[in-house]
Amino acid sequence: MNRICCSLTWMLACLVLGIAAAHAQGGYPDRAVKIIVPIGPGGSYDLVGRQLADALSKRMGQAFVVENKPGAGTVVGTQAASQSEADGYTLVVGGLSNMAFNSALYSKLAYDPRKDFVPVALIYKFGYVMVGRKDLPHGKLADIVAAAKANPGSISVATAGVGTGQHLVAAAFMKAAGVKFQEIPYKGSPPAFTDLLAGRIDLFFDSNAAGLPYVQSGQAKGIALLSSKRSPLAPDVPTMSEAGVSGLDVDSWLGIFAPAKTPPEVIAKLRREIRASLPELKDRFEKSGGEVWDLPDDKVDAFVASEYESWTKLIREAGIKLD
Repeated sequence: MNRICCSLTWMLACLVLGIAAAHAQGGYPDRAVKIIVPIGPGGSYDLVGRQLADALSKRMGQAFVVENKPGAGTVVGTQAASQSEADGYTLVVGGLSNMAFNSALYSKLAYDPRKDFVPVALIYKFGYVMVGRKDLPHGKLADIVAAAKANPGSISVATAGVGTGQHLVAAAFMKAAGVKFQEIPYKGSPPAFTDLLAGRIDLFFDSNAAGLPYVQSGQAKGIALLSSKRSPLAPDVPTMSEAGVSGLDVDSWLGIFAPAKTPPEVIAKLRREIRASLPELKDRFEKSGGEVWDLPDDKVDAFVASEYESWTKLIREAGIKLD
């Protein structure tokens, strides 16, 4: 009899817990949701986090609150997200830096981007452009490649810090084109552009949003875009493929990631609501120099895995480390 009572009690407890869990997931969110932005205010990560938080707050009836958590690039904030409860109430903005680059840049990374997170949605992408000083004698990409091959190190390129997107895009270009530039390190994009505009360096790779305004104003030359199509911001600037260097379509991307083991029902609901928010975000993203990206749910994980593999391979082959 006691065994029967214990069994019934256990079954009842499991039933109650199951109903409670189902109710919690069905009513998600029933309290505020935190979106960790693993850098300080400003920049693309912050843009995506804040714009999406605003849109989801309106759609889902609960506050989505951005918490900027910078440190060691994007490591500190992403690590904090990886250690959060997998309940859908802590999300993180993820991109190439924290979901691909860091694994190769750091020997002992405190999180595993492939095991500790599930990609919810990729929603924003932007391209890079190679810009040159306005009096650069090599006006076309083919001329730059020819000069660099004839005299390795004769052409200088700025890098906005070791391991940054700008640095790694430059490394990807040199590998694809088979050239070697003289790399000049800077602490961020602004001082690099200052020296480019002053004619003290030859080339710089940066986002379309940062680089193309200088091309439009005539302060710098637009050499080529590292994307599959031309930009409406500078329709006369060719793509790398058009200019003679193939296999270098480099779009940076951003999206929302959740801790691994977050309930599938929560992930599915977030995906539906994020997708429904994209039309509202279109104009805001385009004004920032990027574009809305609606990658189908069944392709997201494979894409992130592919980016992880290709970038970690490039970084390791180039011998770039941050520790």
